[in-house]
Amino acid sequence: MNGMSWSQRFELFFSYLKEPVWQQRLLSGLWVTVRIAVLGLLIGIVIGTLIAAVKVAPKYKRLLRVLEKVCDVYVAIFRGTPMVVQLLIGYYVLLPLLGIRTQAVNVGVAVFGLNSGAYVSEIMRGGLRSVDEGQMEAGRALGMGYPITMLKIIVPQAVKNIVPTLGNEFITLIKETSVLSFIAISDMYTIFQKIVSNSYEPIVPYLSMALVYILLVLIITWLIRLTEKLLARSDRTRTVGKKAKEAA
Repeated sequence: MNGMSWSQRFELFFSYLKEPVWQQRLLSGLWVTVRIAVLGLLIGIVIGTLIAAVKVAPKYKRLLRVLEKVCDVYVAIFRGTPMVVQLLIGYYVLLPLLGIRTQAVNVGVAVFGLNSGAYVSEIMRGGLRSVDEGQMEAGRALGMGYPITMLKIIVPQAVKNIVPTLGNEFITLIKETSVLSFIAISDMYTIFQKIVSNSYEPIVPYLSMALVYILLVLIITWLIRLTEKLLARSDRTRTVGKKAKEAA
């Protein structure tokens, strides 16, 4: 196979792509990659927001101080260990010990969500800190409690400030899905690896796999920029409307 020409390499690779079985496998692997990354990010946003809210909350009560310590330990564990180690421990250690039977994909989603939550918590904490303190005071002056003010006023403004960073986290999760094969999940990386194993020709499949990842990142980047533009346009429209009311 090492003496093959480039045309022969491409011809061999496309011979696999023409087969319905491999087409289905590749699409299925791509779907698994995107689904686990998306669900992991959504879970991470929820967990990260809760942790960030605990960290920025005034520590008047002992319970909040204890929760903050618990959150610190959680973040240290998931930021201090590689994703692949977390997957291996979750699937091969925790599940048997707890006697839980579930699909590997569910474990992948859970681990990606927990891992993302640790990183999003720091991202969200920075976003919450960037919101003017007067916003919290205004909400409390209107009779809202701390949780309601945080949920309805502070968090929406913080999210606008961290959209690009959340996008980077999503890109990281997409690339991290390549380690899912360690717990026998057939993601995009696994399917390309099977093509290499069957054809004994790695160059074109690996280059094609890299191209697919790049395309996914470009699409995510475009969506992030589009979201930023929509949010900026919404802010401008709101500002113009407010000025019009004041002038009237």
